[in-house]
Amino acid sequence: MENLSRRINTIMEYSLFGMGLSMALIVAAQVFSRYVLNRSLFWSEELARILLVWLTFLGASVAYYRGVHPGVDVLYKRFPGWGRRAAMSAVHCLSLAFFAVMIVYGVQFAHFVRLQITPALGLHKWIPHSVIPVSGAIMFFHALTFLLKEIRGPQNDG
Repeated sequence: MENLSRRINTIMEYSLFGMGLSMALIVAAQVFSRYVLNRSLFWSEELARILLVWLTFLGASVAYYRGVHPGVDVLYKRFPGWGRRAAMSAVHCLSLAFFAVMIVYGVQFAHFVRLQITPALGLHKWIPHSVIPVSGAIMFFHALTFLLKEIRGPQNDG
C-alpha cells in the first residue's frame, strides 16, 4: 500500500510539473498575443484558471503526502512516543473524514454542474470540477496508508 501511495504521488508530481509548465506557456502566449500581435487568445484565461485550480487541489495531495502542509505541533512534540502515535492516528482519522466529505460532496457538485458548458473552451463543467473528488480520493488513500503505518508502529527496515 505504501508503494502504491508513493507511485501515485510520483505521478501527481510529474502531472503538476506538466500542468504548471503548460499554464506558464499559455499565459506567456496570451501576453505575447495580446501586446505584440494585438489579438487576444479567447480561450487562454479560462484554461489557465482551470489549470490553476487543478494545480491547487493536486498540489495539496502532494503536500499532504510529503507532510509539508501547515500544522501546529507544539503539543505534539511534548507527547511521549505512544502519545505521538495516538495523536497522529487521530489526525489521520480526522483527515480521512474530511477527505471523505471532499469525495462525496465533490461528486455531488460535479454531477450538479454536469450539463453546464464552459464559455470559451466548451468543456462540460464536471471536468474542471472533478478535481475535487479526485484529489480527495488521492488524499484519502494517502491518509489511510499513513494511518495503517502509524498503527503498525515502528518497523525495522534492515
